[in-house]
Amino acid sequence: MKKQTAMNRDWIATARTLSEALPYLQRYDGATVVIKLGGHAMGSDSAMESFARDVVLMQQVGINPVIVHGGGPMINQMLDKLGISSDFVGGKRVTDEPTMEVVEMVLSGRVNKRIVQAINAQGGKAIGLSGKDAGLMICEPADPALGFVGRPTQVNPSFLGNLAEAEIIPVIAPIGAGRGGETFNINGDTAAGAIAAALRADRLLLLTDVSGVKGADGEVLTALSAEQIREMTSKGVIAGGMIPKTETALAALEGGVRAVVILDGRAPNACLLELFTEHGAGSLIRL
Repeated sequence: MKKQTAMNRDWIATARTLSEALPYLQRYDGATVVIKLGGHAMGSDSAMESFARDVVLMQQVGINPVIVHGGGPMINQMLDKLGISSDFVGGKRVTDEPTMEVVEMVLSGRVNKRIVQAINAQGGKAIGLSGKDAGLMICEPADPALGFVGRPTQVNPSFLGNLAEAEIIPVIAPIGAGRGGETFNINGDTAAGAIAAALRADRLLLLTDVSGVKGADGEVLTALSAEQIREMTSKGVIAGGMIPKTETALAALEGGVRAVVILDGRAPNACLLELFTEHGAGSLIRL
């Protein structure tokens, strides 16, 4: 009897959660949400399965999800295996021709297809792409010192719009094409921000391995303005690997994205908690 009572409480709590989610389901109906899945956030097969299920559920309730992924840890593993050294300048990988070949092989191949397969296994219709497909991302060199590292200067949103109409979920590797036929490695956050801006996305979710932007006291801040981000950066409160993410957030907001959220992609159901609950799951940044 006690076991049955506990089960009833669980069912009631589940029903209450679904009921409380209704305003948020209505709010995001038809919205475009770009999700940057970081390499560290991919985790285990079970974590990937959970993420894929969340993405399929998002589409089922009317959201148009667009996935952009990284894969730094996987690139490092392959470079080590092949005996290719890799240097970093300002947190960005110096990419010569041999390194670029490995980056494209890992991101457009192994990593991309793992995500596509996971989404399709949950009943979704995902397709793997890179920025080289259909002229999705045209790049210029970001910095001569970085070699084949690109900065997106042109994004093709109409192609992604066509996929959304066909209920196909794009999974995009951050590889871009140069106007001279070159192949460029693009920082995953930068690529996601550029795509989100081109789509005028309602949300850009940056899934990473931290719980959000922390204040001077070490506590995660759940809501921030662009001005607060700039002030915290100037004072050194935001530093290290968080700077590229907040810079991406500011650029996306200035490009027309309604809001950006930095959240821990390792947390179960992080995207659903952020979109469909009152408390959210990370640091929400607005203009």
